[in-house]
Amino acid sequence: MLAFIFGLLSLFPLGKDRQDTVASAAADSLIRPVHTKLLPDSAGRFLQINRIFIVGNRITRDPIILRELSFKTGDFVYSRELPSMLELDKKKLINTRLFNTVEIRALENDPNHVDLLVDVNERWYTFPAPIFELADRNFNEWWQNYDHDFSRVYYGLRLYQYNMRGRNETLRLITQLGFTRRFNLTYRIPYIDKKQKQGLIINLDFAQAKNLAYQTLDHKMVFLESERVLRTTRTGGLTYTFRPSFYQSHALSVSYESVTINDTIMTLNPNYLGEGKRMQQFGAIGYSFTTDHRDYVGYPLRGYYLQVTAMRSGIMKNDDLEKFEASLTGAAFFDLRKNFFLSNNTVINWSKPDRLPYYNYSALGYQKEIVRGYEVYVIEGPRYVLNKTTFKKRLFARTYHWKAMPIPQFRHIPLAVYLKAYGDLGYVHNYDNYTMSNRLTGKMLSGIGAGIDIVGSYDAVFRFEYTYNAEGMSGFFFNIKKEF
Repeated sequence: MLAFIFGLLSLFPLGKDRQDTVASAAADSLIRPVHTKLLPDSAGRFLQINRIFIVGNRITRDPIILRELSFKTGDFVYSRELPSMLELDKKKLINTRLFNTVEIRALENDPNHVDLLVDVNERWYTFPAPIFELADRNFNEWWQNYDHDFSRVYYGLRLYQYNMRGRNETLRLITQLGFTRRFNLTYRIPYIDKKQKQGLIINLDFAQAKNLAYQTLDHKMVFLESERVLRTTRTGGLTYTFRPSFYQSHALSVSYESVTINDTIMTLNPNYLGEGKRMQQFGAIGYSFTTDHRDYVGYPLRGYYLQVTAMRSGIMKNDDLEKFEASLTGAAFFDLRKNFFLSNNTVINWSKPDRLPYYNYSALGYQKEIVRGYEVYVIEGPRYVLNKTTFKKRLFARTYHWKAMPIPQFRHIPLAVYLKAYGDLGYVHNYDNYTMSNRLTGKMLSGIGAGIDIVGSYDAVFRFEYTYNAEGMSGFFFNIKKEF
């Protein structure tokens, strides 16, 4: 409980003196103040931004880079604050995930004017990657629950085209076969207006499953394999995004989903889509607010993050589902000096009603919302709380430059290794009259352990962990991507 309270309190920064507050406000706002030249005091002087030069961006357009800077030409900045503000701008550019490295240098022309040189090294933006990945929620579930069966894989082709048209747009195309057939088109346009505040995300998805989890027994999914299609899902959605400042963003989405199952699934679990139904159709509307002050989103060590989301499923009279779900996610990251770091993450999820079709259950155990030590379990319930705390020591950090690599975007190879200890807490409230999987609901879940994180290029994180949980079980767990 102390860890949970600490996690919530740590989301809010401590008070600053007036000078720091003013500087932060200026750096966080796209509505730039009218600058008035003031006389310098004895500790420094005011400089006018004369010109801003950008080099290294062969694909990325200048406005995408200028959008992340705290300055424009003609602005005035206090000389003693300039280095810290340039460092913040460097982090913002890195967090666009468009560049391997960013350097921003001040070139002083005379005592009253300064030029800025922004030097970027662009990433590789086209990834036509073959799909060969596990159909299960994580590596540990596949290894332990399903005897590392290689028939439980997806294969196909996934194409990511980042930084489309040099405007930080993303196109994703998925053609997936095997365990589940899936075809997906997602197009993300971060800016559709001249002020670069408004954007759109378009998503179309079609999936057919011949191997399907139709129920959960003792918190483990039970699958049925068939030559026939067991479930067909069609989804379409449109999201409007609004980013009024460097660190805050809003998203408003509308979507429509249609799900159809065959008679076998309906017989095995009459509540799969509710009341013996073979089809479920519904519209949904959702909203999210995010404030992100992490130093590096790929593997943060400093800063904080907060996201609030709400989703209403069933917005039309004839919709087959009525569900409201809200969640709060917060994380804080602390630099304890001498290469020691502390991080804390809290997730609170709440949904209504307490009686829903099996397909629409909320659950702890997906994505990064897992109590470590319970990776092989799905714990379903309308409300749950999760808290993760990690203490780590950086053992090694170095950037290699592979000069012989013919593709410049892959010459930059960062590598870091962290030794860590952690403790997780969780609680899941059970659905009404749900007895198929309730051994782990209504009780405190906890896991403690130690491990190693290896962080590499292009946000790659490999986690090797050994965990003890409250059920008296222990084991080695391997995961890809950061813990939260």
